[in-house]
Formats: sequence, C-alpha cells, structure tokens
Amino acid sequence: MATTDSQTATLALAHALSAAERGLPVFPLSATKLPALRSPHRDETPPVRCRGACGLPGHGVHDATTDPAAVRALFAAAPKATGYGIACGRPPHRLIGIDLDIDTVHGNDSVAALQHLALQHLFTIPATVTVLTPSGGRHLWLTGPSGVSVSNSAGRLAPGIDVRGAGGYLVGPGSVTAHGRYRLAPGTAHLVPAPCPRGLLRLLTTRQHTDHPVGRTSPARRGQGLAQFVREAHEGQRNTRLFWAACRAYEHGFGDDLAEALTEAATSTGLTGQEARATIASAARLTTPRRTP
Repeated sequence: MATTDSQTATLALAHALSAAERGLPVFPLSATKLPALRSPHRDETPPVRCRGACGLPGHGVHDATTDPAAVRALFAAAPKATGYGIACGRPPHRLIGIDLDIDTVHGNDSVAALQHLALQHLFTIPATVTVLTPSGGRHLWLTGPSGVSVSNSAGRLAPGIDVRGAGGYLVGPGSVTAHGRYRLAPGTAHLVPAPCPRGLLRLLTTRQHTDHPVGRTSPARRGQGLAQFVREAHEGQRNTRLFWAACRAYEHGFGDDLAEALTEAATSTGLTGQEARATIASAARLTTPRRTP
C-alpha cells in the first residue's frame, strides 16, 4: 500500500507540473478533493481572512502556482496528495469550469440542460478540453476574457450544472480520489480550452438567473438543506461535510448568515465549536476571491 501511495503522489506531482507548464496554476489535493495542506491559521480565532499574504502554504486555491519549484515545494509538504487542483479565473487562461453532474436519483440531465440553454440563448458549445469524473460527469474547460469575473455557483444555470470561476478550482486530469480517477475525455487531449461563448458568458455574469426553480430557492431554504447535510454526517466525514456545506454557502453569498446554523449542526455530530468555526472560516477563505489592489 505504501508503494502504491508513493506512486500515486509521484504521478499527481507529474500531472501537476505538466499543467503548470501550460500556464495552469496548480496546488495539491487529497483523496477527498480538498486541499492537501492544512491551514497555518487553523488554531487562530476565526474569522481569519488571510489568503496567502502570510507567505506560508496551506491556503488552498490561493497556493496555486505555475512556478515548477513552488509546485514541487507544495507537493513535498503534502506527501499524501493524490491529485491536484487547477485555480480558475487566473491569467493567462482565466479558466471557467462547467461541471456537468450526473443525477440518476432525480433524473436531471445536465448535458441536455446545457444544450437547451445553448438553443435558447443562441450560442454553440465549442469543442474544448473535457475531463471525465469518476461519478460519470464531465468538466468543460473554457476561457474568459480579461476584465470579466465569473463567480462560482451550484445549480444556478440549471439543475446539475455547477460553475467554477474566480476563487474556485477544478480537479485536474490524472488526479485520484476516493471514488476514482479523473481523466481526459477521448479526443480532447490535443485541444486547448476554448473561449467561452458570448451567450453563455452573459448567463454566467448575470447576477441572478430565474428560468428554473433552483434560482428561486431562498437562501434560508438552501441553508436548511446544507445544515441538515452536516447533521447527517457520520464519524470520519464530519469535517468534510461541514467544509463542503460551508463552501457552498459562501459561494452563494450567505455563508456568514449560515455560519451559526452550520456550527450548531456540526457540534450535534460531535465536533467542538472551535473545530466547527475553524472549518467554516477555512471555507470562507478558500471560496472568497483574493482582492487585487
């Protein structure tokens, strides 16, 4: 097992270095798809708003770099990394990730939903780099224009369509997670990320999209669902569930309002209040885009 773990970590570094050479900022991920390096501020009283200004690693997507020496240093500090994240919204590519989930439970067809949006708003989905996920979904890589910031969102365009923009990240192809490997879709390895179609870009930069029920769901109602998701966590997944729920809340703009409810939900599963608040503060740091002067 140790040999396999070592080989996985070595391959993750190799894939990350290859991506960095192509101008994609990368950082190490664990098998849970979360940042592999612990925050240097984990013992500080939240909220802590540092996004790497302290100079120490452990700031998640804000650690992402294209410098080969820095990439090697990050992975050396995270020997159990099994994959790598690619920061979105950063030059030169200003990557936008369109995450098309497979939802067999509710019957949502995210691919068909995207095609419907393309017909409705008069744009064509271009041939571009496509990454297949272990769950059967896919990530489409697009590039954004300079001066335009695309926010992270989940289900805002349509059910099953998540968007990764400024402050977010995509799991890079070649990464290994607890559920399997991310890999390039056949026939797309030779492609470069295509420019985001204008019609789609307008949808991504419109503040609110209300063509479907997801866009009309109130923050309070979505918050109840996230808190319940945390309450249902079993031992061994409590922190992971809390971090995921807090990230979704901050991506949708109501993280601070939901922080107390998430803390209460987490403490009901056995986490201490300090642990819960530290995890929520970490989610806030990782999902809020770094401000540039």
